[in-house]
Amino acid sequence: MLLITGGAGYIGSHAVIDFLEAGYDILIFDNLEVGHIEIINTLKKIGNVKFEKGDLRNLADVQKLFNNYKIDGVIHFAAYALVEESVKNPSKYYENNVVGTLNLLNTMIKNDVKKIVFSSTCATYGEPNYVPIDENHPQNPINPYGTSKLMVEKILDDYDKAYDLKSIKLRYFNVVGADSKCRIGEWHDNETHLVPNILKSVLQESKEFKIFGNDYNTKDGTCVRDYINVEDLVQAHRLSYEYLLKENKSDVFNLGTQNGVSVKEVFETCQNVLNKKINYKIENRRAGDPAMLYADTSKIYHVLNWKPKRTLEYSIKTASEWEKRNEQQK
Repeated sequence: MLLITGGAGYIGSHAVIDFLEAGYDILIFDNLEVGHIEIINTLKKIGNVKFEKGDLRNLADVQKLFNNYKIDGVIHFAAYALVEESVKNPSKYYENNVVGTLNLLNTMIKNDVKKIVFSSTCATYGEPNYVPIDENHPQNPINPYGTSKLMVEKILDDYDKAYDLKSIKLRYFNVVGADSKCRIGEWHDNETHLVPNILKSVLQESKEFKIFGNDYNTKDGTCVRDYINVEDLVQAHRLSYEYLLKENKSDVFNLGTQNGVSVKEVFETCQNVLNKKINYKIENRRAGDPAMLYADTSKIYHVLNWKPKRTLEYSIKTASEWEKRNEQQK
């Protein structure tokens, strides 16, 4: 059985579907602070899914999980992931993202579970020295969120040497889109991501979309990012886990598209997909937003033969369909 932490959340739930459709039995562990029980109920209709509510910060919860189930490997998504919040409340991030992960890793070792795929982030790189960013780029995070993820990466390196715990670390760029069949999608009560906020500004007529800064040294003055479809992203997790099973070797990969897209370009793509004009206003830059971030993904292509297949337009279309459905169900 494969343990997926944070499996009731946005990316974790899409990973559950991908693994289920590949024939895996899944155990989801989630505290439902950010995830939703409705998502769990949907996933249970798709395949063999067990769900245990618990918190990685509570060691007894983690130990009970491993005592009650025969776990073969772990896909670890559970984490706080809001940059601004991490700056205001770093202790929350270090306790959850680092201490919680230590509880998980130590329990894995005690139970002889030696394979984990870790959800990391391009935020570990900090301000880029060059783009596209490859895996050898220096890691100098500029916020506690990125630092917490980098700390776990370092722990995994040390645990590999000391305990033979093998890991794949996946550094995400910007994730967009929803399940192609509209069963699940991005659902945050406090939404901070670009595409769903653009869509909400259309579906909720009173909501005006904000562009933070139009004076960056980029093609149109707005920030440039790398937007990867969530279904492409989670397929890379399954390939990474299967690589661990076959090769028993730790590694690290970027997950992106190698294509930088500006905020204005995303905005215009949303307008084209929805065939509707969207109101917006320009706000001041947000602190800590680099002008350009996009990935070099040649390594994962050569090692795992993975590359993204879905376009930004497709991602926005699926996100829009999910957003409409989710608004109707509220």
